[in-house]
Amino acid sequence: SDRAELFVLYGRRRVGKTELLRAFCVDKPHIFFIATLSSDTEQLATFSQQIYGFSHSEVPAGFTFPSWDAAFQALADFPMQPRPIIILDEFTYLISGNKAIPSILQKVWDEKLKYTRIMLVLCGSYIGMMETEVLGYQAPLYGRRTASTLLRPLDLPSSSLFFPDYSPEEQFLAWSILGGMPYYLRVFCNHQDIFTNIHQHILDAQTGALFNEPRLLLMEELREPRNYFSILRAIAQGRTRLNEISLESGVGEVTSVARYLDILQHMHLITRRVPATENQPEKSKKGIYQIDDHFLRFWFRYVQPNQSGLDLGLADAILEQRIRPDLDHFVSTAFEEAALAFVARLAQKGGLSFLPERIGGWWDRDVEIDVLAISQTEKTALVGECKWSVNPIGTNILVDLKKKAQILMKNYGIQKIQYALFTRSSFTPALEELAKVEEIGLYTVDSIVNFM
Repeated sequence: SDRAELFVLYGRRRVGKTELLRAFCVDKPHIFFIATLSSDTEQLATFSQQIYGFSHSEVPAGFTFPSWDAAFQALADFPMQPRPIIILDEFTYLISGNKAIPSILQKVWDEKLKYTRIMLVLCGSYIGMMETEVLGYQAPLYGRRTASTLLRPLDLPSSSLFFPDYSPEEQFLAWSILGGMPYYLRVFCNHQDIFTNIHQHILDAQTGALFNEPRLLLMEELREPRNYFSILRAIAQGRTRLNEISLESGVGEVTSVARYLDILQHMHLITRRVPATENQPEKSKKGIYQIDDHFLRFWFRYVQPNQSGLDLGLADAILEQRIRPDLDHFVSTAFEEAALAFVARLAQKGGLSFLPERIGGWWDRDVEIDVLAISQTEKTALVGECKWSVNPIGTNILVDLKKKAQILMKNYGIQKIQYALFTRSSFTPALEELAKVEEIGLYTVDSIVNFM
């Protein structure tokens, strides 16, 4: 554009923010300042030298602006053709060292920078702090940003590109374990099988790059990591309701656990799921909690509970006795998530005959539907079943799904229902023939992985 831009980019650690910004800055005039935990004086000196070096071939030793106000004011004097890009990465570190920086930047933006063609990017990993100190209504910079993006992990089709030598099933398994975090995906070796990668990079207490990753992540970002560890482990072990989590974690009263869960949600580490039929999800009493990050889910299920054994060098036994026999059960949750994302993309591309208002799962007492895309306005729904099974899926699964769908039609006034079945590998010939007649969607992991 021809105006000044104040862009806010934020997201979890390891999601690729810095790499994305570096790629964006290639062949463009820019300053790329990465804040650290050093003193405010040192940060100002480093930033000052980068500003001076932007338009000078040599920087005088020890040069520094007298204040942050002066440093930000100097940006307005940059030549604006072509547009200069100023990246302030790890912006929350700057705020931690000097609480006044957002106010100082707001003042300079209002007085000078907004009248230039500069592009200023504020980037940070502490999602809560970025949302309160930069984007929040009470924040000094509120209303100044021209755009913002919460950078989310890569989806399954994009993640699969990290493993061109893998089969679609192996690509899905890698994603179900690592999620869409680029750093984690790069750690796994494309030329090694899944279990070799798990052993070498996750279970090896001495050299595994991901062995301590969740521990370091949570200890850096949370004040009471012990309590959060207990809560995340409880969820990873299948305790998904508030009371169950409170009892299993032993953290304290339900109200205390609810506060911890709220913080984990703000960090985008867990999700509170409700049935897709709920019109007021935040008030629903049917909410269950799920770890959003796949690798955290894997780590708290298999690594953290077996920490002592892994420290003793028992990785082989833990892999063969604890992980390999249970992995299919573990990845079934990720398969349901992949199916939901697939249906959402299908809707985006106009692949459904209706416009869904909500997409999610549905459950009520002893009945559960894995995939539900519903429009109560059009009284139409798509219901789907997911089976992570090596055996071909037959017509009996479709019959069961139709019985469940009758409950939706009775209780929620749905008049028209489409059906979809998702499986690991194949369907029986009888089901394939029936699907042609009744226009039922049949999808394997191959079609899900490769649907861009």
